[in-house]
Amino acid sequence: MSLPAEFALIARHFRPLAGEGALGLADDAAVLDIPAGRRLVVAADAMVEGVHYLPADPPETVGRKLLRVNLSDLAAMGAAPLGYLMTTSFARGTADAWIAAFARGLAEDQRAFGLAALGGDTTVTPGPACLSLTILGTVAPDAVLTRAGARAGDDVWVSGTIGDGALGLRVLRGELPGDAEGHLVRRYRLPEPRLALGGALAGLARAGLDVSDGLVQDLGHLCRAAGCGAVIEAAAVPFSAPARAALAADPALLPVLLTGGDDYELLFAAAPADRAGIEARAAAAGVAVTRIGGFVPGAAEVTVRGADGQRMSLASGGWSHF
Repeated sequence: MSLPAEFALIARHFRPLAGEGALGLADDAAVLDIPAGRRLVVAADAMVEGVHYLPADPPETVGRKLLRVNLSDLAAMGAAPLGYLMTTSFARGTADAWIAAFARGLAEDQRAFGLAALGGDTTVTPGPACLSLTILGTVAPDAVLTRAGARAGDDVWVSGTIGDGALGLRVLRGELPGDAEGHLVRRYRLPEPRLALGGALAGLARAGLDVSDGLVQDLGHLCRAAGCGAVIEAAAVPFSAPARAALAADPALLPVLLTGGDDYELLFAAAPADRAGIEARAAAAGVAVTRIGGFVPGAAEVTVRGADGQRMSLASGGWSHF
């Protein structure tokens, strides 16, 4: 007797992704050994067609982005990847070739980041597609980085560059001139999880998270967890060369860069006494970091100062689903 269509699809596309403990994706659950002296870290993120990726995006990059945005959550906690569970609700009529390419993207980044599938579920929906991934990682007990812990007087640091993903989405939507295969679009489709940096910050960073919903909004999360405010200098925020060129052509894009999201960079707090240590560890991890402001006493709110030293007025702090 041949396999039902659902199980044949799993065997064809997803079983090759299975790792140790997944039991060949043929059982009801995975069985895992957690390394001695490590704590388990679990996170989940979903991507909905038309919300987190565009219908015309290449399926390989959709698979890779799904894995990467979840890996970014592990990086924010200082954790190393262990494996993942994935639930796919494909839109009815999705071509087998699309699913095959999606799985190839997952396989490529599994190899790059050192993890494998452990299980999940596959369903069909009238649409749009919804792709959900639960990622597992491990971390040393004394190396867990959480959102709580920043103090007034601490520095605000961010990795990489900010705003590329938000601009890349605008390029794809035809709202901004640009190359559909260029840097900005690549950063939107393929964010870089800062796993090495997250692990290197242990003992120095006091609090941190990854920037998914916008720099200003996500910094507000750190402020609320700490019970203090933060001031950042717009001129200090790191932008890539393509983002700076876009900003030079249209200065009104600055709020988009600061609040647009899809950055997946690490945003963290550290004491001023640890500046040299932060820079040394970031250099060893191969990631640029920039000090963009500081935490201050007072209400848990974020102030962005413009080049004139005055507080910038922002219509929104960042992305919200509701």
